[in-house]
Amino acid sequence: MTLNALKKLTRLFAQAVVVPGEASFVHPVSQACTYKQMQDPLYAQWSHALYENPSTHRKQWEFCYILQALHTAGMLEEGRRGLGFGVGDEPLTAAFAARGIGVMATDLEVERAAQQGWVETDQHARSKEVLNGRGLCPPEQFERLVDFRFMDMNRIDRDLTGFDFCWSACALEHLGSIEQGLAFIEASLDCLKPGGVAVHTTEFNCQSDDQTLDNASTVLFRKRDFLALARRLRRRGHDIVLNFDLGDQPLDQHIDVPPYAQENHLKLQIAQWVTTSYGLVVRKAA
Repeated sequence: MTLNALKKLTRLFAQAVVVPGEASFVHPVSQACTYKQMQDPLYAQWSHALYENPSTHRKQWEFCYILQALHTAGMLEEGRRGLGFGVGDEPLTAAFAARGIGVMATDLEVERAAQQGWVETDQHARSKEVLNGRGLCPPEQFERLVDFRFMDMNRIDRDLTGFDFCWSACALEHLGSIEQGLAFIEASLDCLKPGGVAVHTTEFNCQSDDQTLDNASTVLFRKRDFLALARRLRRRGHDIVLNFDLGDQPLDQHIDVPPYAQENHLKLQIAQWVTTSYGLVVRKAA
């Protein structure tokens, strides 16, 4: 291979891979929440595994998407180790432990979480015990497999390394800016073994690839932000594939407005923008 051909190949590899067509729940890549994914039988299976009935709420989609993405990547095997960021009171820690997976769960320390309103709205983990509130994992097994610590996602503890996978569910949009959120995604890969998998869900601006909400308590990522991130990651040898299907069903067109509903909540209005949940799957370079 000539030097020019090698340079061309390197440039092509560095470009973000964007797949067209309908987003698949069975074979997830980095993609947005859509109604058809919620109709897949596998979606119902993961909902039931969390002791929930399938619903049309994007938060449930985030949990099911994370589980399916990790399952597809071969990460939900007994003996694996996972690292959770900003876990709040979500059920994923217990769901992983129930499968024999060791978990280090982290969340912001109580005083700072209270200042940001997470304690008042019951979206913060005060202790390890609350992470098994649904009883998804036998208590003795949960105690043995799960550790918990307070940590700021903008400053990941340096000793958190060697994990098979890591995840966060709608947490990184609260790190202060788009730049800080993207930096966190890249930093989370340092916690993984070669070939490990990171799965993060966050807010996606469905309405504009230009103007958005930034430098605020909640930020809205644009398509261009994810494309730029993917190019950087691929240049470093990591694997990421993007899909920007937003769905074509009636519920994909419905915009929920405050006070938000517990159903029919796929897309919603934040400030003047329409947003939905977007999941990112990155496999670390081997």
